[in-house]
Amino acid sequence: MDTRKTAYAVIFVALGVALAPYTSIPLGIAKINPTQHFVNILGAVILGPGWAVLVAFVIGLIRNMMGVGTLLAFPGGMIGAFLAGILYRQTRNLYLGAAGEIVGTGLMAPVVSALLVAPFLMGRAIPLLALVPSFLGSTIAGSVLGVLAVRLLSRADIIELEK
Repeated sequence: MDTRKTAYAVIFVALGVALAPYTSIPLGIAKINPTQHFVNILGAVILGPGWAVLVAFVIGLIRNMMGVGTLLAFPGGMIGAFLAGILYRQTRNLYLGAAGEIVGTGLMAPVVSALLVAPFLMGRAIPLLALVPSFLGSTIAGSVLGVLAVRLLSRADIIELEK
């Protein structure tokens, strides 16, 4: 089972990295990336919270090395992936998992970014309210795509959603 999860994780990282240059949209200090949140939903449902966070971390790391991300990618991707994975694991409800992604990325990650990441790691102050709209827009778009992808993969019998 771990081999299968590793293979999925590698595919999700490759998908998130390959699409990042095309979906990374500069918006103020952040570069929003709906693909990250799309992958977070897939990872949360198929792999669970730990693997989803690991996938989000690796995508953020590679995006930063490629110059198509910022340090805000780490809280922006990882917090949502964790909450999506936990909520999906506890409820087996795809929509609650997506809600976890949206709350984690759209509401919690901007707080962590504005209060910790920006001042301590980026050396600049970023107003919290400057981040919330871009983080919310990115995660809502990506989460909708992720839910659609999971439903299509389930309908095609490629993945099996647990009830």
